Amino acid sequence: MDGFDRLPDSLILQIFDSVSDVKTLIRCRAVSKRFNSLVPQTDSLLLTVDRVISSDSDSDSANDDVSHLLVTFLKSILKSIHDLVSPRPDPTRARSQNSPAQILRSFHNVRNLSIELPSGDLRLEKGTVLKWRADFGKTLRSCVILGFRSVVAGGETPVPGDDADFAGGLKVRVVWTISALIAASARHYLLKEVVREQRGLETLVLRDREGEGVVVMEKEGLRECGREDTCDAEEEEEEEEEGWDRGRSRVPSVRMRMRHVPRMELKGGVWVEGATLVVVRPSLSGDVEDGDLAMGAFGGDVLYGEVVEALLKAKSYLLEMNSF
Repeated sequence: MDGFDRLPDSLILQIFDSVSDVKTLIRCRAVSKRFNSLVPQTDSLLLTVDRVISSDSDSDSANDDVSHLLVTFLKSILKSIHDLVSPRPDPTRARSQNSPAQILRSFHNVRNLSIELPSGDLRLEKGTVLKWRADFGKTLRSCVILGFRSVVAGGETPVPGDDADFAGGLKVRVVWTISALIAASARHYLLKEVVREQRGLETLVLRDREGEGVVVMEKEGLRECGREDTCDAEEEEEEEEEGWDRGRSRVPSVRMRMRHVPRMELKGGVWVEGATLVVVRPSLSGDVEDGDLAMGAFGGDVLYGEVVEALLKAKSYLLEMNSF
């Protein structure tokens, strides 16, 4: 017996939790019978998805027409997410090995799960930044969206212009908000099978490698979604009524509080052009301070946190949107 064999199972499981990477842990199962029996008990996992089947849609030409952008983007999201979750049948295997739920079936005690997609969903003009964070239960609980056109480093002079220059003004900012909500609801849809099969989950986070958007489901939301397969039952009923499979969760009727500053100067002489903050909540939800949600989403980043603090002091506009 070597020194490693003398380590208690509890300590080895702590090591596996620190490793967290699903692919590495799956390889560890081949090391020994002991590892093979312990790896499935790991409770903190990171699953990196290397490849998502891309759409052959022509979304690059949509920038000139806002309506075309929405239609093209929606088709692209629905196709790519549908291909990922429900790939075409293969004679040799019933399911794609790229399905997160399929990969995670060998783990039986998952409590904290992070999934990383290879890229974001939005395709914006060069230099434009759009970040979002959405919290879900069985449906959307909140979404915070932060966008700006460009960042000008200290010492450089920002290009003069008025608010009309900012991608068409209010209309396109609303389109960006809708696009972020569509992306968030498509990712939530992707997680339904994972939530159904991993009943012990306490936190579930789905992000992309580009850092564009994050979907978060915490303990209460997971319990709500997993209760008697609420998510699946409601989605199936909606799809039957509408006669088609949207490939995403329904976004409820929402209230959106939007703040916009055409140009702001940050510490160190850095200029941010066209900064926009949108805080989205379901229409029937209780009141939560915009500042709490916004800083909770972006306060951990120095630049974004400073932009959010400045935007929270700006005048806000309230918009409402029906369920879609």
